[in-house]
Amino acid sequence: MPEVTLGPDFQITLPAEVRQALGLRPGERLRVEVVEGEIRLKPVRAAVRELVKNLLEAYPEEARALGEATGHDALGHVRRLREG
Repeated sequence: MPEVTLGPDFQITLPAEVRQALGLRPGERLRVEVVEGEIRLKPVRAAVRELVKNLLEAYPEEARALGEATGHDALGHVRRLREG
């Protein structure tokens, strides 16, 4: 089991094998929990719904073209997501 050292500013560096196993990238957020005296770190992953919404908002023309090519109303889907 890999070990880490607590730095002077209470920071740790996750071992490469852990980062690779979880597919972590610099800047990603981790949720920290203390459970029965243990520290647990869990990646905070955006829901697929949010990712799709963000992509479609960022690339509306591509979304429109994709919708036309596939017969899906991707932009309408985003509008419905916004409405709740």
